Amino acid sequence: MSSIPVTHAIEASPGPAAAPSLALTLLLATGAGLSVASLYYSQPMLPAMASGLHAGEGAIGAVPMLTQLGYALGILLLAPLGDRHDRRQVMLVKAVLLALSLLASALAPGIGWLLAASLCVGLTATLAQDFVPAAVSLAPPEHRGKAVGTVMTGLLLGILLSRVVAGAVSAAAGWRTLFFVSAAALLLLALAVRARVPAFAPTTRLGYRALLGSMVGLWRAHPVLRRATVAQGLLALGFSAFWSTLAVMLHHQFGLGSGVAGAFGLAGAAGALAAPIAGRLSDRRGPRRVAILGAAIAALAYAAMAGMALLPVAGQLALLVVAAIGFDFGVQAALIAHQSTIYGLDPAARSRLNALLFTGMFIGMSGGALIGTLALAHWGWLSIAAIGALSSAAAAVWRWRG
Repeated sequence: MSSIPVTHAIEASPGPAAAPSLALTLLLATGAGLSVASLYYSQPMLPAMASGLHAGEGAIGAVPMLTQLGYALGILLLAPLGDRHDRRQVMLVKAVLLALSLLASALAPGIGWLLAASLCVGLTATLAQDFVPAAVSLAPPEHRGKAVGTVMTGLLLGILLSRVVAGAVSAAAGWRTLFFVSAAALLLLALAVRARVPAFAPTTRLGYRALLGSMVGLWRAHPVLRRATVAQGLLALGFSAFWSTLAVMLHHQFGLGSGVAGAFGLAGAAGALAAPIAGRLSDRRGPRRVAILGAAIAALAYAAMAGMALLPVAGQLALLVVAAIGFDFGVQAALIAHQSTIYGLDPAARSRLNALLFTGMFIGMSGGALIGTLALAHWGWLSIAAIGALSSAAAAVWRWRG
């Protein structure tokens, strides 16, 4: 991926004259959502995938774990390339590689192949993290929170609606069909990016090793970055523990299939409304307050699930829906606040700052998937509620302290 002449590129500087067009903003939001959705397609389909590949619960549970781990590694190793190369070219390469990874998932003859493909999906789905810094670079600084909120709305809807789409397509046409369709969608996205997204001038000439090494300096130089990353990682742990185990719990406890598990994404999608709200509040009131409030809302929503055992079946499902809306809203509000914070620290290093934040977040995601799977198997669903409540409360306290 070679850089392009600066005279023909959008300079990623703090003060563009005007905001990007609505069409371009919607394309960036759609791209973020479509690419990040690849991380979550498997979650409501785990029982069907296990049956189709004759895999045990432990083996199939490694699918979301490896996907999240791959994403964390990809953010750390690949996302910083947006500062060194033309971000549009980075988007194009990643979109093609992600499509190939999804195609490999669709063609998986056994669990080993699927696990390897899942790791590759995670690595290349970091494409999603190239759209947000692009929007920030194109927006005036006084509207940075709004720009983050708009594109992140698309990203968050991709996370949450991916489960709905996966559940519905899996129930109607099988889980392999879902991966085929998503691969085709990524290739169409690559064509749209090539046609509509402007080129971006690199903000650094550092070589790859020096680029990665500079992230250590950024981490040490910005205490706010460290606090935001730890807090978002804690929130991600509880978030992933819930969504990684929901389909298995619904299947065993209520006899419900992947379609119903995926439909829970509609409840979580309501939480995506937090993105534009949190973006505007961060611009007006300060992101730290929004982060603390979001973490507190999430903790209360998880804690409410402890009352499920006292309710009839219909009441238990209703409580799950309400809780999903609550903690999704809180987690996403905190994320927007944290992104608004770090993007203002060093405009020339936005991709690297974003990489550090999301590396911490998806380490939490990967850990949550593993811890959630083990906790559900040994202590039941109440342990998932406890994990979410405790990790979110810890995030609120951590941000309250600084």
